[in-house]
Amino acid sequence: MRAEAQAHVDQIKDALALLRRFLDWDRALKRLDELNARVEDQALWDNPRAAQEVMRERRRLDEAITATRAIGSELDDTVELMEMAEAEGDEALVDDAIASLADLAARAEKDKVAALLAGEADANDTYIEVNAGAGGTESQDWAGMLQRMYTRWGERHGMKVELVDHHAGEQAGIKSATLMLKGENAYGYAKTESGVHRLVRISPYDSSARRHTSFASVWVYPVVDENIDIEIVESDLRIDTYRASGAGGQHINTTDSAVRITHVPTGIVVQCQNQRSQHKNKAEAYNQLRARLYEAELQRREAEANATNATKTDIGWGHQIRSYVLQPYQLVKDLRTGVTSTAPGDVLDGDLDRFMAAALSQRVTGETVEVEDVD
Repeated sequence: MRAEAQAHVDQIKDALALLRRFLDWDRALKRLDELNARVEDQALWDNPRAAQEVMRERRRLDEAITATRAIGSELDDTVELMEMAEAEGDEALVDDAIASLADLAARAEKDKVAALLAGEADANDTYIEVNAGAGGTESQDWAGMLQRMYTRWGERHGMKVELVDHHAGEQAGIKSATLMLKGENAYGYAKTESGVHRLVRISPYDSSARRHTSFASVWVYPVVDENIDIEIVESDLRIDTYRASGAGGQHINTTDSAVRITHVPTGIVVQCQNQRSQHKNKAEAYNQLRARLYEAELQRREAEANATNATKTDIGWGHQIRSYVLQPYQLVKDLRTGVTSTAPGDVLDGDLDRFMAAALSQRVTGETVEVEDVD
């Protein structure tokens, strides 16, 4: 078999192996039989919410199993066809088979990522919070670049992107910002972006044109709906109001419309100043707090299952998940998965899918990649 064809075959087999491992194949088949039996039980439909949950689980499991079987079957058929074509010396048919393998490999990767988005909150909308690290204007400008990167990523995927909270930098960029991305599997795709992001470049704010390193943190947590019960004890909260900053006209700058809520037991702080009404800002801050508490519970469960646990760390050296180098060369490297790109401009314009897919796969395999940091 030609090297090109073998590479496609290996890629497809790796994707199938990961899918079967993720699904726990034998258990998944048994579980699908159980769900099919429950759907046929008329008593299930007496509880519409329970029925909806069963149907949702059944649909996802059935789609994943069907896709895995279809890819495996097509792989066997295509390899058999190629071997026959090679034996008969039919080069045109061999080329067609290689093209089919390439298409199948792309589909396998797409189905693999889709199957990996089966977590409890993966289908939900998501908040993405960006905070500048130490370093003043440099880090604030970098945080602003990250805010734009995630905005562009969401737009690329047809998501609705809303700016929930925004604190402008002193000269450029932002001190912090919170985005809400509304779209299918928004949290599932974005959840692996939590961590510290590092930028290396020639500073546009340094008259000596020296190279600077800047840090900013990203924190991703799911939007929770009314069906998810999050208990919040009012006595655990400290609620502060303050004057909103930034653009918005006279009203927004002369009334205490902005709201900050601190959940004392966990130390979680959320804030919102994007609405003119203090009432609306408070309601949105409550929504963020519920989301953060829910995300903390998901992280606790994941840690107990010995999976990768994205934790909030110091914004600085030794904690970064990805480095973006603009000078002296062009490179973006994920320090968890080893995935790289030599087109940082594209990455900063929202081309993040390859990084997200690799990080999702790593959560299933549990394998870490040793890579050297980049200067």
